[in-house]
Amino acid sequence: MHPDKVIRERVRRLTDLPNIGKAGAGDLTRLGIRTPADLVDRCPLHMYRELCRISGQRQDPCVLDVFMSITGFMQGEPALPWWRYTAARKQWLADHPG
Repeated sequence: MHPDKVIRERVRRLTDLPNIGKAGAGDLTRLGIRTPADLVDRCPLHMYRELCRISGQRQDPCVLDVFMSITGFMQGEPALPWWRYTAARKQWLADHPG
């Protein structure tokens, strides 16, 4: 869902999350995440690396931006567009190589 349209109190399905559509919800389901509440205390970097492993291919790094946006949202951060996390993702990957 577009971050501007997210209403925190109405988030029930994965597609209610900011920056998550059908494809993103499918990726989350592959990771065993069924509801937004399943994201609480999840590490977006671990999620990204696990999705790469499961899919057998390196995912676009922007997927990590999306994972950062939704885990942050579920920890109380505002709903922001995924691209607002790009700089933080680049720094995080530099700090956590491998």
